[in-house]
Amino acid sequence: MTQSRRFESLDGWLAWLQTLHPKQIDMSLDRVRGVMAALGIADPPYRVVTVAGTNGKGSCVAMLEGIYRAAGYAVGAFTSPHLIAFNERIRFDGSDLEDEALIELFSLIDAARGELTLSYFEASAVAAMLHFARAGADVGLLEVGMGGRLDAVNAVDADAALIVSIDLDHMDWLGPDRDIIGREKAGIVRRGRPVIVADRDPPDGLFDEIGRRGGNASTIGVDFSAEVQGDQFSYRQADQGSRLFPCPAFGGRIQLDNAAAAIAVVDAMQEALPVADEAIVTGLSTAKLRGRFQRVMVDGVEWIFDVAHNPASAALFCESLAGLRPVLRTVAVFGAMSDKDLDAVIEPFVSVVDTWLVGGIDSDRGAKPEDLASQLQRLGARDVSVYPDVVAAARAVRAVPTDRVLVFGSFYTVGPAMNVVGLY
Repeated sequence: MTQSRRFESLDGWLAWLQTLHPKQIDMSLDRVRGVMAALGIADPPYRVVTVAGTNGKGSCVAMLEGIYRAAGYAVGAFTSPHLIAFNERIRFDGSDLEDEALIELFSLIDAARGELTLSYFEASAVAAMLHFARAGADVGLLEVGMGGRLDAVNAVDADAALIVSIDLDHMDWLGPDRDIIGREKAGIVRRGRPVIVADRDPPDGLFDEIGRRGGNASTIGVDFSAEVQGDQFSYRQADQGSRLFPCPAFGGRIQLDNAAAAIAVVDAMQEALPVADEAIVTGLSTAKLRGRFQRVMVDGVEWIFDVAHNPASAALFCESLAGLRPVLRTVAVFGAMSDKDLDAVIEPFVSVVDTWLVGGIDSDRGAKPEDLASQLQRLGARDVSVYPDVVAAARAVRAVPTDRVLVFGSFYTVGPAMNVVGLY
């Protein structure tokens, strides 16, 4: 049966979805659940792993995707935001969905929703879960967009939950401190099912809420751990022997904790989705994630792309940089959202960066480059130049003598800059 279409292009659908619901962010599950019920996917026919956290969600999804694919499973992955193309948000068996598949999904959702309206993110999440069901996924990996309890992906019951980290971000929506934010993230937990906690300093509120919801928690540093051994790491669960795995192929030191968390999820799901250690080795070795401490050489200059956009991720990015060989001159291409704690994001880099090229980003929440420049100068940054957008800033790098270029501050900074240097 051919589904009638409101639009014939993906761009048309995406532009319309930006306006369908009166609020860009509307923390509620009722409308999503209503549409999913109408589509017949309220109870997904595949195993679900839901991943929440302030930082590290995308890394964990990438590693789990690599592991489960290496084990022979059909794997769907939903992540956000995207760097360049919306298609990146929904992957199946390692490939981004094509425009035609997305157009069909949005047409089906439009026909099923009746009077219900969905936000752009909610429609994206429903499209992912619908595609996984129709394509015969064995497991769906769902990355929370914001928080957990009221995020669209929490409309389905997770077979396992992973809470990667808890830091101060989206505070206007989630709460003023880590304790309250931790409770929100624990909203993805389901009674009697495993929840893996990969935060090494978890707030009490997180465990209070996990206990209230009846989840079976395993915590890094208590129930499982990881230690570097050369280019491998030793993974150990409580009361069990250690197992050796390769260090992840991307990112810095923090990825070791993310890898350990991914293995803990796989171990917790062994009965439903058996995985041999050989598949874990292959999955960790082949997992890829764009824009997370991604290093490339362009015309003899090292470029490092990182979507670090909040204080915790910026600190980790700076820590990873400290482990690299020193260079004579470092340039930063920087753009950011105005609603972040930008002082805390910028400060670690003031002594590291010699020249700042600041540009605007393509988002209603984007900080004006002139405001960013003033903020940088107030914090003591040297040699700050302003450009209308990050594309212009990235292009201007060619005229600046440098040994290393850092591109960070937002997904909306990294994606366009990658495009400028031909990585997309």
